[in-house]
Amino acid sequence: MAAVAPKLLYASRGASTIRCTATRILPSTVRCLATAAPEASATEGTTQRRPTSFKDRLNSGPSFSDFVGGREEPLSQEEALELKTAMVGPKGKQKQIVRLPEWLKTPVPVGTNFKKIRHDLRGLNLHTVCEEARCPNISDCWGGSDKSAATATIMLMGDTCTRGCRFCSVKTSRAPPPLDPHEPEHTAEALSRWGLGYVVLTAVDRDDLADGGAHHFAETVSKIKSKAPGMLVEALTGDYGGDMEMVSLMARSGLDVYAHNVETVEALTAGVRDRRATFRRSIEVLDAAKKAKEGLITKTSIMLGFGETEEQLWDTLRALRAVDVDVVTFGQYMRPTKRHMKVESYITPATFELWRQRALDMGFLYCASGPLVRSSYKAGEAFIENVVKKRASKAQTTMADAAGEVNKNGGLAV
Repeated sequence: MAAVAPKLLYASRGASTIRCTATRILPSTVRCLATAAPEASATEGTTQRRPTSFKDRLNSGPSFSDFVGGREEPLSQEEALELKTAMVGPKGKQKQIVRLPEWLKTPVPVGTNFKKIRHDLRGLNLHTVCEEARCPNISDCWGGSDKSAATATIMLMGDTCTRGCRFCSVKTSRAPPPLDPHEPEHTAEALSRWGLGYVVLTAVDRDDLADGGAHHFAETVSKIKSKAPGMLVEALTGDYGGDMEMVSLMARSGLDVYAHNVETVEALTAGVRDRRATFRRSIEVLDAAKKAKEGLITKTSIMLGFGETEEQLWDTLRALRAVDVDVVTFGQYMRPTKRHMKVESYITPATFELWRQRALDMGFLYCASGPLVRSSYKAGEAFIENVVKKRASKAQTTMADAAGEVNKNGGLAV
């Protein structure tokens, strides 16, 4: 049969109309493209599809609201603070472990501000102790509403340390890469962009350098102060191999808070820190820094959970007050990997609050104490910032009064 020219055919089917385009008309076949038909009314006797057995079982099971509806009763304080255990390992070799308490769980770091800070750091080839030490507070400190509300602790002199403390996850090497001569300038530039009022600097130990990196660190502080004179700088330093001249150099570099961590009690230091770091040397560092610059705030940090006793903690606080340390922080030790020291105990928030009050009663200017508190945690920075500004204002007032007294008595111009 010869092909017939395409025609538009209209066929009526009940209340619906089907529009067809026929390419060839054969005795038994017609190809059609159908438009959507209007919905038939319920009165036309449409037949519903028979429910499947799977759908029946699904409908009879728990709904989505059962999972997110929050129908369960809230936990009591005793239940929330209860440590849960679990058995892990193959059958016959199982061992009991303590699960991470609820108060130590933190959110995954996300957000626009987190990404902006990380982008700036990568672009300037800078490192932070927040990332290198796997700090649990990174989502809190980096995730502020804007950069000026954020805290990022810059780690100077690379990402590789010459010491191997048993609690720290920073990379170690006897011969780390050489220092970046542009790092002081890049650090000052990054911090001036963010417009922060308070910054924290720290550094890896560099025992491979004659000065331990003190001049590099001091240059960074100096450049930050030149670009942003109003910015307050806290520096968390090492012990420089016991060279107190380098400690004095850092104390006089322009920083506002000199921090050096004792990390743990004296009795446990040998098993927690690198063998080159001792408790007594850390006390000497804090003492030398305080004496090098009048009015300088000194600060240290102690981790709990290594198996320390109450009496050992009391002795540690007494040793710190003997050298006039102003600020102390307490935090929970959290094992970064299986290669590091295990956690001997998880300290409850109530116990942390008890030691905070005890520290204040002993005369410390400020104490931040809590499971997630770290030496550079931003919780105490607002308080310390106010103290530094008040001291600076008081010093200026004293100088002005002295100058006015000289003018009054001696006729000299103020």
